[in-house]
Amino acid sequence: MVPEAWRGGLLSPGRVVGVLLLLAALNKASTIIRYEILEEREKGFAVGNVVADLGLDLGSLSARRLRVVSGASRRFFEVNWETGEMFVNDRLDREELCGTQPSCTLTLELVVENPLELFSAEVVIQDINDNNPSFPTGEMKLEISEAMAPGTRFPLESAHDPDVGSNSLQTYELSHNEYFALRVQTREDGTKYAELVLDRSLDWEREPSVQLVLTALDGGTPARSASLPIRITVLDANDNAPAFNQSLYRARVLEDAPPGTRVTQVRATDLDEGLNGEIVYSFGSHNRAGVRELFALDLVTGVLTIKGRLDFEDTKLHEIYIQAKDKGANPEGAHCKVLVEVVDVNDNAPEITVTSVYSPVPEDAPLGTVIALLSVTDLDAGENGLVTCEVPPGLPFSLTSSLKNYFTLKTSAVLDRETVPEYNLSITARDAGTPSLSALTTVRVQVSDINDNPPQSSQASYDVYVEENNLPGVPILNLSVWDPDAPHNARLSFFLLEPGAETGLVGRYFTINRDSGVLTTLVPLDYEDRREFELTAHINDGGTPILATNISVNIFVTDRNDNAPQVLYPRPGQSSVEMLPRSTGAGQMVSRVVGWDADAGHNAWLSYSLLGAPNQSLFAVGLHTGQISTARPVQDTDSPRQTLTVLITDNGEPSLSTTATLTVSVTEETPEARAEFPSGSAPREQNKNLTFYLLLSLILVSVGFAVTVLGVIIFKIYKWKQSRDLYRAPVSSLYRTPGPSLHADAVRGGLMPPHLYHQVYLTTDSRRSDPLLKKPGAASPLASRQNTLRSLDPVFYRQVLGAESAPPGQVRVSKSLPKSSTPRLYFILKKFSMNKQNFRHNLYIFILYLFYFHY
Repeated sequence: MVPEAWRGGLLSPGRVVGVLLLLAALNKASTIIRYEILEEREKGFAVGNVVADLGLDLGSLSARRLRVVSGASRRFFEVNWETGEMFVNDRLDREELCGTQPSCTLTLELVVENPLELFSAEVVIQDINDNNPSFPTGEMKLEISEAMAPGTRFPLESAHDPDVGSNSLQTYELSHNEYFALRVQTREDGTKYAELVLDRSLDWEREPSVQLVLTALDGGTPARSASLPIRITVLDANDNAPAFNQSLYRARVLEDAPPGTRVTQVRATDLDEGLNGEIVYSFGSHNRAGVRELFALDLVTGVLTIKGRLDFEDTKLHEIYIQAKDKGANPEGAHCKVLVEVVDVNDNAPEITVTSVYSPVPEDAPLGTVIALLSVTDLDAGENGLVTCEVPPGLPFSLTSSLKNYFTLKTSAVLDRETVPEYNLSITARDAGTPSLSALTTVRVQVSDINDNPPQSSQASYDVYVEENNLPGVPILNLSVWDPDAPHNARLSFFLLEPGAETGLVGRYFTINRDSGVLTTLVPLDYEDRREFELTAHINDGGTPILATNISVNIFVTDRNDNAPQVLYPRPGQSSVEMLPRSTGAGQMVSRVVGWDADAGHNAWLSYSLLGAPNQSLFAVGLHTGQISTARPVQDTDSPRQTLTVLITDNGEPSLSTTATLTVSVTEETPEARAEFPSGSAPREQNKNLTFYLLLSLILVSVGFAVTVLGVIIFKIYKWKQSRDLYRAPVSSLYRTPGPSLHADAVRGGLMPPHLYHQVYLTTDSRRSDPLLKKPGAASPLASRQNTLRSLDPVFYRQVLGAESAPPGQVRVSKSLPKSSTPRLYFILKKFSMNKQNFRHNLYIFILYLFYFHY
């Protein structure tokens, strides 16, 4: 049956499991270890082994930093991390710690870190008899009328012993006398006080005074004591003693009542008249210490008022003894008791104690990470002592409570050091009183950095332009890269990488400062050698794991006019003579000067000019072409040898130049040359015919080669298709019954020499390859044929060779085997001859290759 709470969705299995886990955690946290120790133990005294009692690992105690936390300002106990024992660290005075309370227990908190755990411990401080009883006065005086009847009681001064239990005040003893006896009484809180009882009437005329000694004894071993001398003055008789209208008064007063507040009024009456009837009120002799400082009593009216400041947390109930005496010559007194109950008010603000803080917190700490443990105390009672804690909203922290007055500060959202590196949490503790009181404490939580941010750059690539012939070592680029992580994780290292298979750029041309990211050149760059470099800057941070960023750096080398023009023709150092007939007219091209400049752009624009010549008017040079031509017809007066100097200048700033020297020989035209070339164009025509024939030969050779290659390809395809059809033929067609007219001898009918006989091993489905094993030295061709055919399939053997009619143990071999019945054997025997043909074809093609490339 499914519970109704589950059906309604009020209680799910997940919630049940959560509740069970919470109860288990509370059960573990509520485990309390208890020790007992006598007060006044020496420093270093071992109280108990908390590691063994809590089941902790002694080896990891130092790393987990076990310590004792108490609400007191003094650290009474410490833990030895080597032995695991808790020892006394400061003087333990039970009376100082707990006063007169019957039980003195110190509550301690044991805090263990890494991971954070909290345990509770209680140390019961046992009392020893280290205090003597003491009386508030050094001597007590009593005035007793001789008219007092036997049995009258006289309260005596009470002794005070700070010890408790059996070590506290146990009894009183009175010195031996004939008039008085001692009666020891017990108060409601268990303390003792003594009363003097008159056993025999006094006689003023016989003995006007009596000396007694009151001794107070405690229960220690050995017992401690104190003595109080009592001087009794015997007075003359006063008939009537005052009497209170009630023996017990009760009153309630707020603990914050100001001085002068009326508590109650006691009333006593005396039947006498005159001075014997006038009553004077006073505090009794056996009140506790401190009553006279807290309360005031009007001697005439008996009104009890507040004198000092009451404190509910110190004393919740005050027991006050008041006596009344008349003013007669022999005054007699009456006694009553007033019980004043102090009512608690919300006068104590909560107190917050931060017992442990886990700081700094990694920014990747998971949700629910414990940051701090807080203990909150409020000395008030009831609702005035109920305390709640809260943190400001909007922060990634929350407070949870697992034990009463203990709160755990945890993370409730993801932390980010780059956004908020530190939190100053203001934690407010507020009680439930009216008006509510609160306390504020600040917990400083630092967020430690993790390496969660790679190096960042303002741009993904850089284009750098460097003029060639630059100075080595001068920076050409400063990479702007930063890391938002903490200084350790943000320590950047710069490297240069070479993309692709290209190597040698880094270390030969460029280098980068590993710490600053400044890129410099190692050698001067040369535009004519290389115009562009592609590098990759690899930046690592200092975190773990290492995060990296790559930045593309494109370096473009710009040109400078650092190369003078070079002369390609005529070649420098070689004599070049151009022939010029004297019949040459104006405008005829003589030669051409060819220059070249390694620079680029306008730095490589060349201009030509005639620098020197024997006759400046005969030749002209093209400004941009370098073509030398005749400016006028050649005359008979011109020198037969002309040396021309051509100046080649580039367009750079500043411009660079070079010169080319050309020799022109002016010759006379012979009659044979004119007959052979009457129009002057025969050589050119001959050159055109020669070019035509060369082109035609090249085309014919190319066409022949292409036809040959195409024929070989067609032949190969044909042979390949033939062999593929043979492989794809079905088994039934390969192993069919031999026909009547197609026969072939499988082993060439014994015509081959004996050393070439082969024995073939076949499988019924072997279509692509057939192993061939040599069997040299066979006895005869017939035996070879029999051995070969016996290794075949029996069905094939019977069908092809007609072995059905052979007697058992013998094989009839046909002298001729049909080709269609033995396809595999035929293919194997054919294979050798095919290989020979392929070899010849390949040899022909190789010869054609040699012929083509030779020509």
